[in-house]
Amino acid sequence: MGKRDDRLADLEARLRFFEEIGADFLFKSPPAPAKPSVPSILDLPPARRGPAEIHAEVLACRKCGLAKGRTQAVPGEGNPAAELMFVGEGPGHDEDVQGRPFVGRAGQLLTRIITAMGYERSMVFIANIVKCRPPDNRVPHQDEVAACSPFLLEQIAAIRPRIIVTLGKSATDFFVPSVRGMTERRGQFQEWHGLLVMPTFHPSYLVRNEGNQGLKKMVWDDMKQVMAKLGRT
Repeated sequence: MGKRDDRLADLEARLRFFEEIGADFLFKSPPAPAKPSVPSILDLPPARRGPAEIHAEVLACRKCGLAKGRTQAVPGEGNPAAELMFVGEGPGHDEDVQGRPFVGRAGQLLTRIITAMGYERSMVFIANIVKCRPPDNRVPHQDEVAACSPFLLEQIAAIRPRIIVTLGKSATDFFVPSVRGMTERRGQFQEWHGLLVMPTFHPSYLVRNEGNQGLKKMVWDDMKQVMAKLGRT
């Protein structure tokens, strides 16, 4: 009974979340898929190797000081041919312990968002700018980003996603630098090396402002734009 009760509680939490963001399409018949209207060729050098090889090198990487304090590196995970990629800033405590991206409270929220979009986590690719946890979850330093970001760029070149969703300011600044804050920048597609980037709030920001339903709806509005571009509405 314990496992069954846990499954029911998880289902109830998901349904509450879908109701909060207005994801009523989940209870309707799925529409016929439309032809995606997003770029299919990246203006990036061809990948030298696949995601599995990149994954292995990240696990052994000692290129910057973040490696000294990590429990384990967090290369990223998901579909090696994903059309949709989510990129955050860096691993937190839970990610550092488990070696997987977005598995803490913010990660659970991201998983619900992905599910509401009609995907499973295994269908998308989830990664971070830096692959090791910065001390006290601080913002990564520029030298750390410079040392680690080539892994991310190689992952993007290998996976060839159609759209990248950037989670929070650090990830957004990496692709499309700006002095503007996230409230101004979210919800507006940007182009980067021939593909589309959708900036949105980091799930941890939503967790910290859990009672603010408006923030959840803004993120969901951003994701609806992504879904429309990918023909999933």
